[in-house]
Amino acid sequence: MIEVADIFRQHAASYQARHVLLPNQLRALRDITYCRTAYFGGHLAQCDHCAHLHYSYHSCRNRHCPKCHGEQTRDWLERQESRLLPCSYFLLTFTLPAGLRKLAWQHQKVVYGALLRAAASTVLTLTADPKWLGATPDIMAVLHTWTRAMLYHPHAHLLVSAGGYCKPDRAWVGLKHPAFLVPVQALSRIFRAKMRQALVGAQLLSHASPEIWDQSWVVHARPAGTGTKVLEYLARYVFRVAIANGRLEAFQEGNVTFRYRENRTQQLRRVTLPADQFIGRFLLHVLPQGFPKIRHYGLGSSSAGQHRQRARNLLAQLCPPPTAPDPAPLSTLTDLPAAAETDPICPRCRQGRLIPIQLLPPQRGPPP
Repeated sequence: MIEVADIFRQHAASYQARHVLLPNQLRALRDITYCRTAYFGGHLAQCDHCAHLHYSYHSCRNRHCPKCHGEQTRDWLERQESRLLPCSYFLLTFTLPAGLRKLAWQHQKVVYGALLRAAASTVLTLTADPKWLGATPDIMAVLHTWTRAMLYHPHAHLLVSAGGYCKPDRAWVGLKHPAFLVPVQALSRIFRAKMRQALVGAQLLSHASPEIWDQSWVVHARPAGTGTKVLEYLARYVFRVAIANGRLEAFQEGNVTFRYRENRTQQLRRVTLPADQFIGRFLLHVLPQGFPKIRHYGLGSSSAGQHRQRARNLLAQLCPPPTAPDPAPLSTLTDLPAAAETDPICPRCRQGRLIPIQLLPPQRGPPP
């Protein structure tokens, strides 16, 4: 199978020679290139049946690597599913307009953080209004920066509970209409105003084109059932970026071909790019060091633990938990990377078990 690491090994050096890269991009290039090689060390195991020696190299654990974090992804998905309240959810998507993308790239920490905060604050502003809900919902926000074709497209996905907890009344408030949370047009206007306010506070407003404040900003909202399907989708990209190795179809004569499914038509498309352009698209989505791309607001925030538990208890009293469809088996989520752990069964005889007998130190020092 073709891997992103194969492309990096052959073309990363020439790409670095022609481009100035940020430290986090350089680290991602290096880590992915040497993932599961002697660079990061490993261990030697021996079969207790046929004495076969098996070398297993360690993963890089870079959060942008398409080969790492399989087990971590599954653990995250299980934790988030257990956090879901026993109610319906909505999926809201807030997208930065094209006129702000250059600014977002130049000031990633500031603009990405403002995007997540503004989107959540917009939802909390409208749901606090008794006209729409008059309560505080559970919100999980996840940052994405790509389209399925790996183009730069910063946006935030928010998983929002269909209802909320009213602190003064100590009551759970359901929706007035099961298919309607808050008006999308109002979400768009308030989101735009809050982003403008954030850029003023960061002294970046002068860098934004004035006409974007007269445009309609794109916000989508749709019912998400119990939220489990949305979590499965988000889990694919929580610990890595825009593409899985399984979507790579060809790597020949310096060109990379990968497939994606067009969002609107759901038709399968293929893109062929020179390796340098492919690497450039990949690096567009390497996040700043230490930037948290998943954040919780409202009832999901760490300070609302007691209110969240009260909401859960109230929902259990009001009605039994909705019958949720069984989550798709993880094996069907083809974008999820495989688990990093080596199969304990001997790959040669298939009878014995592999017993670690020696630790292999890294060929170089660990990443700083």
